[in-house]
Amino acid sequence: MHRSPAASANGPNCASRGGGEAAGRRPLPAAAPRNVVRRLIRWIGITLLGVVALTVLVHAVIMAQLIWWSRFDPARTSFMELRLEAMQADDPDARLAHRWVPYERISDHLKRAVVAAEDDKFVDHEGFDWEGIQRAIERNQRRGRPAAGGSTISQQLAKNLFLWPGKSYLRKAEEALITLMIESLWSKRRILEVYLNVVEWGDGVFGAEAAARHYYRIPAADLGPAEAARLAVMLPNPRRYEREFGPRLAAHAERVRRRMHRSEIP
Repeated sequence: MHRSPAASANGPNCASRGGGEAAGRRPLPAAAPRNVVRRLIRWIGITLLGVVALTVLVHAVIMAQLIWWSRFDPARTSFMELRLEAMQADDPDARLAHRWVPYERISDHLKRAVVAAEDDKFVDHEGFDWEGIQRAIERNQRRGRPAAGGSTISQQLAKNLFLWPGKSYLRKAEEALITLMIESLWSKRRILEVYLNVVEWGDGVFGAEAAARHYYRIPAADLGPAEAARLAVMLPNPRRYEREFGPRLAAHAERVRRRMHRSEIP
């Protein structure tokens, strides 16, 4: 078939130009990686803001609860709930032994014994006994394991009310913050009253009244010096010492009994 000269001239040139233009084009830089980075940064920012907002909300709730408990007695604590849950896993009918009594109906012997055994600077510090913490660190270093605590009554109360057993930096930070709240919102008398009413004293036994009746068949108001000292030295590990109150612990109880008259209580 005969092609016209114009067609012959234009056809190849057009193809060449079209191919050259196509070959000369360069793909635009992909924006996708930059968009991914922006989205990642935005997601991280939103997540951090969410964590901060949640943290503030949680501690606002804790503070509100502490304000309420400054006038009204807590029915249950975090430790009570955890212990009851563990007990009911074995026995659905299990119940805690716990009975709240006011400060005036707890023997002064028990108050003094607990302060002597657990926190002899209780009325003077603002939640933390720095000398006691340093001594605990030194003892732990000598033993090569975290055996000694150094926690004040206020710190122990913060843990019992809101936290969980175990050791971690997160829990210690939470404990410290809640301790500061407790010390700023409650009197020393209220701190000791709540502590003595909620602390664990045996397997499912919480508070001074339940402990006095469980071990001695008497109310907490009637505890004498020797009985109070024995209860006080059980506090670091009450479920174990309920079963194993040996000569070493008895000797410790006697030392507490001899010095507890010097303990100052609110």
